[in-house]
Amino acid sequence: MKLFNTLTQSLQDFAPIDDTVRVYVCGVTPYDTTHLGHAFTYASFDTLMRYLEYKGHKVRYVQNVTDIDDDIIRKSRELNMTWDELGNREIERFLGDMDALNLRRPAVYARATEEIERIIVLIQTLLERGFAYESEGCVFFDVHKDPEFDIMAQAIGLHSYQAMLTIANEHGNFPNDTRKNDPLDFVLWQAQAPGEPAWESPWGPGRPGWHIECSSMSMHFLGEQIDIHGGGVDLAFPHHACEIAQSEHVSGKAPFVRTWMHVGMVYQDGEKMSKSLGNLTLVRNLLKEYSADAIRILLDSHHYRYPWECFPQDLQNAAETADLFTQVRALVGPTPRGEDQMLRDLFEAAMDNDLNTPEVVLLLKHAAQDALEQKNTNLGAEVLHLTTVLGLRA
Repeated sequence: MKLFNTLTQSLQDFAPIDDTVRVYVCGVTPYDTTHLGHAFTYASFDTLMRYLEYKGHKVRYVQNVTDIDDDIIRKSRELNMTWDELGNREIERFLGDMDALNLRRPAVYARATEEIERIIVLIQTLLERGFAYESEGCVFFDVHKDPEFDIMAQAIGLHSYQAMLTIANEHGNFPNDTRKNDPLDFVLWQAQAPGEPAWESPWGPGRPGWHIECSSMSMHFLGEQIDIHGGGVDLAFPHHACEIAQSEHVSGKAPFVRTWMHVGMVYQDGEKMSKSLGNLTLVRNLLKEYSADAIRILLDSHHYRYPWECFPQDLQNAAETADLFTQVRALVGPTPRGEDQMLRDLFEAAMDNDLNTPEVVLLLKHAAQDALEQKNTNLGAEVLHLTTVLGLRA
């Protein structure tokens, strides 16, 4: 099996550290409803988990939720709710949407707010080792103390300090913060602002920065080095670059992650689908018109690494493919799992090639058509078995 590693920009043979594949995927910030872009990310990793298990691996999958964040605080004020009430409501909505799409829940669904004590220990370690500094109740990571801080940025085409700063600013960095030594230094602990929730720390009341949360949760639940770390492609920099810097300087071990996997953006009306733009295709709205299998087929019809746009005709095509598999189910009835080695070999070859689900969808669609035309229950049973790796309910 080969997977594309964002950090090396190459396809690499996948081999886990030991007999358990350790996977961490960055989750949602719960302040609004689940859109198709979220579904694409988490369905892609759900398919990966299923395929790893299909190949005989044990998998420990951790996903986090950033349940305290500037956006949550802002949105809760707009709705006249407390920040934790809003977060809890949106977490339940998100999990409900994922359940409806037949995504299996991770072994651990970690909350940032339950990680505060361990985060403080990590920050203290970085301070002691000279990679961070305190300033007016905040703690910042000094990027100039890490000569390899730009390694992820270079990998994705950000070849200058200004390019990194521009992208960091788009993701919540405050370059004009006078408490920082350098505009690109990122916050590990931010001092409490008036009216905001806070936790006690050696530097005064405040809350953790976004990046340190994931380093802490990943190392807490999976150890200091893991096999796969993933999320949306927009997280590669600065979020994952900061995670590498923090984690490796705390543990003294490299690499923090053996394979970095990033999922492409989903577009609507020519723009990246996002809450801030409001151009969202909501999962719960799609489920009113299309089956969960149809939506999963739509998602699996696009390779996880590449951007794509959602068009109504694509949904209709996916619904027709889902109906085809339903017809195969009726043909097969209670027939036990089939045995079609040629189909299985083709399926595995595509999946081993960086999780090529679009090729697999076409392969299984054509095999389903053949099974129906030939009334071949053995082939049909094998098709249905393999669709379960794509998250369908066969």
